Amino acid sequence: MARYREAVCRLCRREGIELYLKGDRCFTDKCAIKRRGYPPGQHGQRRPKHSDYGVQLREKQKAKRIYGLLERQFRNYFEKADRMKGKTGENLLILLERRLDSVAYKLGFAPTRRESRQIVRHGHFLVNGKKVNIPSFLVRSGDVLELREKSRKVPNVNESLDAVIRKGIPPWLELERDSFRGKIKTLPSRADIQEPIQEQLIVELYSK
Repeated sequence: MARYREAVCRLCRREGIELYLKGDRCFTDKCAIKRRGYPPGQHGQRRPKHSDYGVQLREKQKAKRIYGLLERQFRNYFEKADRMKGKTGENLLILLERRLDSVAYKLGFAPTRRESRQIVRHGHFLVNGKKVNIPSFLVRSGDVLELREKSRKVPNVNESLDAVIRKGIPPWLELERDSFRGKIKTLPSRADIQEPIQEQLIVELYSK
């Protein structure tokens, strides 16, 4: 499967905001946005002029990069959201939040979505008692996510869990730290999603 292999700090600089793609490093002075708060490339320091299309495109690119998806994957989610009842933009964000790698990240099993995707792929999780190694697996209300016994002593996992407890967990999720288990209490609403995304711009882009 294709995936982005370049320096992720360039993505933050290109979008002009912190996407928190490198975990705790993003909260230090080493953050690329803090050191060089302009787009990468030789023309990065020029003042950009964006058309309406350019603004919509940047919003779509930002959403893709926050969730770590490529264009075809992202477009498939949009088309699925468009077929669902309700507002397409909100449906899109809810689908992205329901991905197993995103839920594992929000519960604190990994400091970034990229690392979360990796530990899901390596088969470290059980969903309702069954092994699931597909990052795009969509969780449902009432599902229970559990770290396998052999994975519970990994230092990075424990450090990340301790950190997320300090930062807080979304209200639609519940974490049982001592048993390395998380529960999806309910599906997220738009108000529960704190990512800095203006989903209506994405809808307008794909509706052209």
